[in-house]
Amino acid sequence: MVIDAHQHFWQYDPVRHAWIDESMQVIRRDFYPEDLAPVLAGNGVHGCIAVQADQSADETAFLLALADKHDFIKGVVGWADLRAANISEQLEQYAAYPKLKGFRHIVQGEPDNRFILGEHFCRGIKALQQHQFTYDILVYPKQLPAVEEFVQQFPEQALIIDHLAKPDIKAGELDAWAAHMRRIAQSPNVYCKLSGMVTEADWQHWEPGHFQPFMEVALEAFGAGRLVYGSDWPVCLVAAKYRKVKELVTDFISTLSISEQEQIMGGNARSFYHL
Repeated sequence: MVIDAHQHFWQYDPVRHAWIDESMQVIRRDFYPEDLAPVLAGNGVHGCIAVQADQSADETAFLLALADKHDFIKGVVGWADLRAANISEQLEQYAAYPKLKGFRHIVQGEPDNRFILGEHFCRGIKALQQHQFTYDILVYPKQLPAVEEFVQQFPEQALIIDHLAKPDIKAGELDAWAAHMRRIAQSPNVYCKLSGMVTEADWQHWEPGHFQPFMEVALEAFGAGRLVYGSDWPVCLVAAKYRKVKELVTDFISTLSISEQEQIMGGNARSFYHL
């Protein structure tokens, strides 16, 4: 079973989705399961993980409602204010939703590069661990030093890095990013998504070879057992069709064993998110 472990749905709102700027006109519209279902079917993908794009409880409720109606949505990564004093009580209530697998905060947008190490935020991460929820780490490379400290604080928490931590593929800035990722990968509870790459490259002029060194580092660091395929649809559409995004990963892993390819394309997602 092939699983796309990272995609989004939204009812487009120019204020709530202000990050979708003029250069992203192609995704300035609504995206629903009815839009994604034929895309997945046409690309041999059997299910997906819907990930939050807005930081609100309404967003989590929106995704859970969609997942309840569509079997191919195998899990939801929602949002909750992990800094809230009553986060444990909130998570206790969320535990009643079997498709809610974990949570994410848009840490990349926080002005403090060490936000992820904040006392109240880390208290929330501890609460996630108690309720067996996963946590998606969304950061830029400049925040990776803090992530190194963060993962060491939570050796029992299921953690996954989104979009390879968004390396600057367009500029080819590899070395510093790679050093951080190798150190982070030494924590065996941390997985990494092969996702979101095309939007970190030159949208109009990228070539598959631009991504090769970054994926090689990820494979070397995390191994086939902790890499997870994700498309980042529909955000990826600003730079590539779904088929091209998937092929970047399938072509790269084509020299691995069949079992390793199956892990990356679905098995690891099923294990990490308890699908």
